[in-house]
Amino acid sequence: MRKYFGTDGIRRIANLELTPDLVFRVAKAGAYVLTKHSKHVPTILIGRDTRISGTLIESAMTAGFLSYGANVKLLGVMPTPAVAYLTKKLKADASVVISASHNTFEFNGIKYFSNKGMKIPDEIEEEIEEIIDSEKLSTLMAVGDKIGISEDNSKYIVEYIQFFKDIFGDELKNKNLKVAIDTANGATSQVAEMIFSELGINFEIVNHHPNGVNINEKCGSTCLETISEYVEKNGFDLGIAYDGDGDRCLAVDENGDTMDGDIIMAILAEYLKEKNQLNQNALVATVMSNLGLKKYGEKNEIQMISTKVGDRYVLEEMLKNGYNLGGEQSGHVIMLDYNPTGDGILTSLMLIRAILHKNQKASEMRNMVKIYPQVLINAQVSSEKKYDYEIDEEIRQNIETLEKEFSGNGRVLIRPSGTEPKVRVMIEGEDQEYITKRAQELANLIEQKLK
Repeated sequence: MRKYFGTDGIRRIANLELTPDLVFRVAKAGAYVLTKHSKHVPTILIGRDTRISGTLIESAMTAGFLSYGANVKLLGVMPTPAVAYLTKKLKADASVVISASHNTFEFNGIKYFSNKGMKIPDEIEEEIEEIIDSEKLSTLMAVGDKIGISEDNSKYIVEYIQFFKDIFGDELKNKNLKVAIDTANGATSQVAEMIFSELGINFEIVNHHPNGVNINEKCGSTCLETISEYVEKNGFDLGIAYDGDGDRCLAVDENGDTMDGDIIMAILAEYLKEKNQLNQNALVATVMSNLGLKKYGEKNEIQMISTKVGDRYVLEEMLKNGYNLGGEQSGHVIMLDYNPTGDGILTSLMLIRAILHKNQKASEMRNMVKIYPQVLINAQVSSEKKYDYEIDEEIRQNIETLEKEFSGNGRVLIRPSGTEPKVRVMIEGEDQEYITKRAQELANLIEQKLK
């Protein structure tokens, strides 16, 4: 098991677990691993969200890179997808985003991107981990005129704004479609307003005054109730909500009803398919996507490709087979024709484009997908036995019996936690009360058998 990196970089309580010393070592090790084959002095970009600990982590990260001999361009507060885009645009050797995404302000994190603007794969993270605690780290030391230099490059935000102007031009100008956006007091707080203004969209913005501790606080994509109430109360046609670092987007229709990542992906897939722009008529999603999305795909001749949980695995599948649309139920949507990572602002603008193209209400488009009720229960088990559900005959028989009962109108997904002594039991079906009962029964059986 890895010591530092989780499913989305390193994420810990800032200055308590994610200490400046650890950050310094992560920076030196990362700079070495990601640029060891460079024939030139490497350049690394750093972007961050609005957390109070952001400048603390940024300072330690910068010191680590400079002491290795890398030059640093400080982007300041910048959405994760903007950093990814600028990494390629500026031909940097690597980049880092300092953010804990949708977590509360006391957490912070480190996400590395390669020179292609993509999150680094598991094996590279493992290589960095090996260096962090090794004796080799002390040898990675620049001296004299080899020490790196840092410079402020927050001005590059204009390049990210131009990115959207090049894609959409004037086509989203429409005074009849009223849009509300919630930036979660996070990394999109300023740039989203600038982009929506430049594109001539009729919008209002809320939760865009970060103070270091209000990021994701009862707002953004982790608290859709806020934007839902605002849309209903003020008569908007669509509500958009981003997470703290801006790589996710969820929405609500004019009635305040949720449009999650599955619904958004279905809408975008149909739009791209109509425009003959959906590669291989395929959509890549994880095993956690709703059964309703799969049935929507089957009905509309869209090939559904499934991966394990994690946007990096979605991206791997897309790159491997040439697909250009994929994502997660959480609203992390990847449109590979534009950016190799999830981009909340891009997702929302593509959603607006699709709505204007169809000339329908958001609620009409939301109802294209029948979302099946889902129940998720965590079974507490022994760490040593959490994978044994696959070989326990009684558990397997119970799962098979359930799947036969559903006859294609429900499903059972069992997934061991990667970090905790838990087995996650997820059941989908048409009857909420019934699937809740059966999920609890199955979780109880797993706990009993795998103690």
